[in-house]
Amino acid sequence: MSLAKIPSRTDYVDEVYKTLLDAISAGKLAPGERITQEDLAERLNVSRSPVLQALRLLKKDGLLEEAPGRGLVVAKLNPVQIGHLYQVRGALDGLAARLASSRHAKIPLSLIDAGREAAAGADVKAMIEADTAFHKAIYEASGNPFIVDNAMLHWIHLRRVMGAVLQRSVGRDGIWDEHAAIVTAIHDGNGDLAAALSEQHTDIAREALVGNLQHSESELERMEA
Repeated sequence: MSLAKIPSRTDYVDEVYKTLLDAISAGKLAPGERITQEDLAERLNVSRSPVLQALRLLKKDGLLEEAPGRGLVVAKLNPVQIGHLYQVRGALDGLAARLASSRHAKIPLSLIDAGREAAAGADVKAMIEADTAFHKAIYEASGNPFIVDNAMLHWIHLRRVMGAVLQRSVGRDGIWDEHAAIVTAIHDGNGDLAAALSEQHTDIAREALVGNLQHSESELERMEA
């Protein structure tokens, strides 16, 4: 497995963190895979110090955990934990959509077009980025910076779930139709409908994603038995 080398500069921590987050989300660093500071520094063409700091941040965010012996491993996805994250996300998404509607915010329709284009392709990272950009636009349109900050914390983990599901080519049809309906409700100033559609969208996504993860776990256990 190869990781993109980072161009030379003084401060690499953010770049290393993002590179590793993308690799974990896209499955290039798989759940349970052991990683070490020395190996990553060599593969990314950076010194050990920024790698160590990035690994500490990823561990703090719950994406890495201690490995038996030496080093760290990529944390496994927990369907129960993911379900709880989606419950919080649903509440934030509904509130953000309602507030955006009350402000008569305009969500760029280009985000819908970009999302449909990404969904038609096979680039998992592009699909995740398009979905993240869409929801972030609504968070920002709410006018409440605390929604933006809190929601994006959860998206660190949600990116992983989306990546795991999309890698299995079981992406849910109609996602961008649902997104378009939410935008229409926001543009119409219909806060109740925008909130309801956002919460429904999140509930459907949670059931689909968690259900797929649980099915995958069952399949893996059967293969290992």
